[in-house]
Amino acid sequence: MEGSETLRKRLKSAVEEKELNIRDEAIADVMDKEETETNAMGSEEMELHIAHILDKIENFTQQVSELLESGKTIIKQLGDEFEERLILIHKEQVEKWQEEIRELRMIDAMNEETNAVLENAQFLLQNPHMDS
Repeated sequence: MEGSETLRKRLKSAVEEKELNIRDEAIADVMDKEETETNAMGSEEMELHIAHILDKIENFTQQVSELLESGKTIIKQLGDEFEERLILIHKEQVEKWQEEIRELRMIDAMNEETNAVLENAQFLLQNPHMDS
């Protein structure tokens, strides 16, 4: 009998603990729901303030997006202008060097012609009797 009495007391205690746990969980759930509803509902003034902040976020996001797009456009234009200018500089420099090459070839041709005349004159001066 004592064994069954002890078992009954243990079962009763376990059932009471389980009921307490269930009740505590239910109370906690109700409190959480109330806090959530209070936080979600808030005062009208708070909701207006939050809506104002959300509008600021939206406007700022739009501004950033527009700035990014205009920045991309400006950078693309600058890149295109840079490329065109660099190509023009290259072209002008190549033309200068080509002109320099032409001048050097002309000077070289004149030097060759002058050298030939001088060699001919030198030959004539060294051999004066060949003319007669």
